[in-house]
Amino acid sequence: MNKGYLSLVLHGHLPYVRHPEHENFLEEDWLYEAITETYVPLITVFEGLVNDGIDFRVTMTLSPTLTSMLMDALLQERYLKHINRLIDLAHHEIERTRHEPQFNTLANKYLADFKHARYIFEKYNRNLVAAFKNFQDLGKLEIITCGATHGYFPLMDVCRASVRAQVKVAAQHYESVFGRKPRGIWLPECGYHPGHDEILKEAGIKYFFTDSHGILHGTPRPKYGVFAPVYCKGTGVAAFGRDLESSKQVWSSIEGYPGDFNYREFYRDIGFDLPFDYIKPYIHPDGVRINTGIKYYRITGPGDRKEPYVPEWAREKAAQQAGNFMFNRQKQTDYLFDFMQRKPLIISPYDAELFGHWWYEGPMWIDFLIRKIACDQDVIRLITPSEYLEENPRNQVITPSMSSWGWKGYSEMWLQGSNDWIYRHLHEASDRMTELATTYRNSSGALKRALNQALRELLLAQSSDWGFILGTGTHTSYAVKRTKDHLLRFTRLYEDIKSNSIDEGWLADIESKDNIFPNIDYKVHQ
Repeated sequence: MNKGYLSLVLHGHLPYVRHPEHENFLEEDWLYEAITETYVPLITVFEGLVNDGIDFRVTMTLSPTLTSMLMDALLQERYLKHINRLIDLAHHEIERTRHEPQFNTLANKYLADFKHARYIFEKYNRNLVAAFKNFQDLGKLEIITCGATHGYFPLMDVCRASVRAQVKVAAQHYESVFGRKPRGIWLPECGYHPGHDEILKEAGIKYFFTDSHGILHGTPRPKYGVFAPVYCKGTGVAAFGRDLESSKQVWSSIEGYPGDFNYREFYRDIGFDLPFDYIKPYIHPDGVRINTGIKYYRITGPGDRKEPYVPEWAREKAAQQAGNFMFNRQKQTDYLFDFMQRKPLIISPYDAELFGHWWYEGPMWIDFLIRKIACDQDVIRLITPSEYLEENPRNQVITPSMSSWGWKGYSEMWLQGSNDWIYRHLHEASDRMTELATTYRNSSGALKRALNQALRELLLAQSSDWGFILGTGTHTSYAVKRTKDHLLRFTRLYEDIKSNSIDEGWLADIESKDNIFPNIDYKVHQ
């Protein structure tokens, strides 16, 4: 008889980056790195748990943009070339380090990792979404959706039709991929605005996640804090709040587990460390140095001096810290159970790419944690939000407050001096899209294609990733270009539609480039 529940939530998302017009495009590596370092390792962990008969529950976002990229034939082909290039590099590294035993052992390990990534990729016919769908069909994984292109909803509320389109397109896409309607949604950047639960209800979505203060500052105040979901007043859509303690213990690189000195150092990669002439065939053709994924050093300490990475030490630490996390959740649950007089629910959400990409040992840590929870204790039970609501249907009714996660928790990351210029253009385009959708209720042929493409361009421009990148100051030129490109394409489509002068050649070109959501219907933007 457990005393409480733990819900592990992994948010899998990347912005839509697909450039068929270029043979090699630097930002496409974001996807390839995520496949090799996060999604293949997670699939491997889940496969091992299933094969060993370990029961588990994990909740995971696969955002519509990430899903679309994972299922895209062009990007699949390019990933295969990418991983084959890394396998070739690993072979060269084995030869180069033959007189350096510690590095040579690691080079052999990376070769095995890359070959395994290629094996898993080909095992699922290059479509990793099929692997995750299989775990959902087995009842182990609950896959939830997100905004269609991860648009930041609170700053879109001035044109609520855009929020509705983001949700409806995402829900329709999810159903076409997974063969069922989505039960839950990860609000992009956990950005909640009161009233948006009405849109979620229209789409048949039963629950969403918000940051802690979105629940704690709700009206009336929640009786159980973030340790039980609440129902939104008027809609009955459930809101689950993030537990700060368990979240910080994992995601913080300073206070959390990933900063342990025995773990692999992310920022020491041979793509930057080795001589240019040697590494040139494996970096960008323009000579831009990039991360290869081959990293030979551990964190060691806060300074610049780094010692060689020792996988056995890191594995031992991952096991210890998985046990520590479980112990802390047991003690937290014991205390909350006595205080609340009901079983608490601890929501622990993280960006999926923390595990494997940023924190190399993260998937291993998840594996240890799930096995320990299944075999070594009986205080907490892993559960998905849907299962929790089925077992605990009676919950308090409140109105959550506007909130987000990120810097200061109230949109500041997405609305600051570096990125505030984009919103007047996004809002004007949203109003124009509503105008198009209401004016041209019946269309066919080139007109219908242009209207659908206009909505695609608007959705792609709305991605919160561009504002976030501008806020962080990295890859800013790309974020600016993407924002402007999509807005300019939308504007030309709008003007061509209004003047009845659609250029079908140009339309076909941007349809081939921005080909996300092939079954999109512009009429959802009303």
